[in-house]
Amino acid sequence: MALIITFLLGMGNFACHRAVIASGHRMLSEMPPRALQGARAASLALEFVLLCGALYAAEAGAVHWVWLYGGYFLVNLGAAWSIVSGRL
Repeated sequence: MALIITFLLGMGNFACHRAVIASGHRMLSEMPPRALQGARAASLALEFVLLCGALYAAEAGAVHWVWLYGGYFLVNLGAAWSIVSGRL
C-alpha cells in the first residue's frame, strides 16, 4: 500500500511541476529560453530521482521515508498553488 501511495504522491508532484511550467509566471518568462530549457530538464530529472528513491524506500518497508515524501509533496503543492494562483 505504501508503494501505491508513494507513486500517487509522485504523480502529484509531477502534476504540480507541470502546472508551474505552464503557468507563464514572470519568474519563468523572464529567463532566457536556453536557461529555461535546462532548468526544466534538471528539475524534472531531480523530481524523477526523488520519486525513484521514495519508491525504493517504500518497497524496502521504510515507511518513515514515505511520510517524508508526503511532506515534500505538501510543500510542492503549496508552492505550486502560490505560483499558479499569482500569490507569489
